[in-house]
Amino acid sequence: MQGSVLALAYRPQKGAKMELSDSLELSPKSGVCEDYSTHRKRQISFLDITAWDEACRELGTKLPWYFRRANVLVNGLHLQELKGKTVQVGDTIIEIRGEVTPCHVMDSIHPGLKNALIDEWRGGAYGKILSSGVIHIGDKIIVD
Repeated sequence: MQGSVLALAYRPQKGAKMELSDSLELSPKSGVCEDYSTHRKRQISFLDITAWDEACRELGTKLPWYFRRANVLVNGLHLQELKGKTVQVGDTIIEIRGEVTPCHVMDSIHPGLKNALIDEWRGGAYGKILSSGVIHIGDKIIVD
């Protein structure tokens, strides 16, 4: 299975809107280096474009993908099939650890968005960065 990176984003500070970027620097210690906050387990998040589009269709609207507050927009992958696997993105290795559970913030963006993201991992997946590097828009995502 192989996918690709369509877009990248990060949150520069607490409460800030997501900023789009052509690349992101990743580190096992810092997560997404440009991002305000990272957790040990949840250092980076992925969102599948098809799943996002399905959620928006269900709501009868079209919202920018970065409203989901994910770092990496991808296509060509079924995120739920990647749990527990490692992926290579550019020159970095990331372990996909689980599903991003949508929170109440999604409903503040658009009524019903939280529920629209619950099914089939529409909210995305999170991972732990295993090796440092830089990822770029257009990078291939290779499942190990």
